[in-house]
Amino acid sequence: MPVVSTTRDTDALTLTLVADLAAPAEKVWELWEDAHKLSQWWGPPSWPATFVTHELTEGGESRYYMTGPDGEQAKGWWTTTTVTSPWLIEFDDGFAGPDGEPLDRSDCTHNVVTLATTDGGTRMTITAHFRDGTQMEQMGAMDMEQGLTEAVSQMDDLLA
Repeated sequence: MPVVSTTRDTDALTLTLVADLAAPAEKVWELWEDAHKLSQWWGPPSWPATFVTHELTEGGESRYYMTGPDGEQAKGWWTTTTVTSPWLIEFDDGFAGPDGEPLDRSDCTHNVVTLATTDGGTRMTITAHFRDGTQMEQMGAMDMEQGLTEAVSQMDDLLA
């Protein structure tokens, strides 16, 4: 399993996941850049994701949905704020309505993804920044930490 650690920091209102992947940064980057590849790992196995649109460019918009075991769909959106290929992605991630459009753009997490070269491949760090303690608690109640860990753990097979 590539996940090295997850750290919840209630003072900083962050959740940070660190993973070591046995592939060069450019190959890991492809898993973020390509909508088809992103759909293969973004959701945990029990709630797989499907990206309907995905623009990994500054100001780019993405729309996705995750499908639960009973067929329920949870829709989400991204707005990409920073892209420095293949080292840095920043995006806002929030809930979407039935039409796939954001319910409330201010009700989002700001995510920072960094890739760094290591002797064995790439260290990926994902840090989710929460708006406030209430949002952090809500995402915790939705098992965000476990879901993200399960999702990232699918990357090894895609990189092999």
